Amino acid sequence: MDDAALSATSDQDLLAGHVKGDPDAFGELVRRHRDRLWAVALRTLGDREEAADAVQDALVSAYRAAHTFRGQSAVTTWLHRITVNACLDRARKAASRKTAPVDDAERLDQLLEPHESAEAPAERQDLHRELIAALATLPPEQRAALVLVDMQGYPVAEAARVLDVPTGTVKSRCARGRARLLPLLTHLRTDAGDGGDNTALGGGRNRTPGASVPPASGPKDAGPSDPAAVKGGGGRA
Repeated sequence: MDDAALSATSDQDLLAGHVKGDPDAFGELVRRHRDRLWAVALRTLGDREEAADAVQDALVSAYRAAHTFRGQSAVTTWLHRITVNACLDRARKAASRKTAPVDDAERLDQLLEPHESAEAPAERQDLHRELIAALATLPPEQRAALVLVDMQGYPVAEAARVLDVPTGTVKSRCARGRARLLPLLTHLRTDAGDGGDNTALGGGRNRTPGASVPPASGPKDAGPSDPAAVKGGGGRA
């Protein structure tokens, strides 16, 4: 299939084509969704190396488990679910090792993409670092819910499908996460006249992707033909 035909093919048909043996179909899916998967992983884990490994694990899992997709959700939802599960697995393992990457200023600096470091205003860079540091203090499940709803702009119902939990659970995790973050982010409020509940993470309202934080972009060459994109395994399909 040529590039034009690939670009015009739906996600679901690409996944079906991959299952049938099309060698290019999965690579096109990765090209379409890689950046958002990377952004979710980076903001959930707060560590570039861990995030890259989580995305790689998720892509390998999706590549191998494509035949299990039944079309009960959008392909992008399915890919995000696998990625979030891979991130949560890594976050729990990191917690069990009692690591604390948010205490390492150098690692926080590395969360900014090179073009952001060069072009973004200093205030925006500082905001990004403070948000990532604050998010890393939350339990992984609360962190994942807030990343999807408040930072990536997912509706609660869609975030619930990604996390495979009821919508009420997503709302509860977001509310608890915001309550824990409020003392850390009060100085970052953008609207002091909004009743005191409008924090830098969105104050409970869904936001468009990148509205509060510079969007993170994924490695441009991390497709399934790149050895770095298919190393390891893991994530839950």
